[in-house]
Amino acid sequence: MTTPTTTLALGTHAQAQPKVRTRRTMSATFTNLLVDLGIFAGFLLVSAPHFTGMSLHEWIGVAFGAAIITHLLLHWQWLVAVTKRMFKRMPAATRINYLLNTALFIDVTLVIFTGLLISKVALPFFGVTLNAGHAWQSIHTLSADISLWLIGLHVALHWKWIVKAATTYLLQPMARLLRGPRANQSITANKQEAAS
Repeated sequence: MTTPTTTLALGTHAQAQPKVRTRRTMSATFTNLLVDLGIFAGFLLVSAPHFTGMSLHEWIGVAFGAAIITHLLLHWQWLVAVTKRMFKRMPAATRINYLLNTALFIDVTLVIFTGLLISKVALPFFGVTLNAGHAWQSIHTLSADISLWLIGLHVALHWKWIVKAATTYLLQPMARLLRGPRANQSITANKQEAAS
């Protein structure tokens, strides 16, 4: 078992794992992976309004906001724990991760807020029409460009977790499916023979 300091040092995604994995731990990691993949796919789509069209761009942006809230709720305990310790002694990696996540949250909130202010489809669908000036469009574009860099840094900081979780929950199960039941049985038999 790791100490609380070790858990904090690993950051948002890399939760310390006890030697015996439980169904709950694997499920939480899998849930995080699915939410993160959804956010990343949404980010890629929303970053290309010329590809999706403005209507879809706005609706994906609204869904992206909901996914970000889900992501924050999944990591709420880590956020509270690190916030309480922010001005105390903690590993540099944890502090960098926290500050990057804070900057990313502020920037994404600004992107979503300004996107709603300049909305031509999503808000009017609900009967809300705003006459935002051109300055809001410029702020939206600038903050969206900044989010590209911040998300890149966020992904780089969590790359080991991403690779491990994707391998465990996506690649290995797909490989087992492709090999078929007979191959899985022979692998199990070989492991049992090696163990005896």
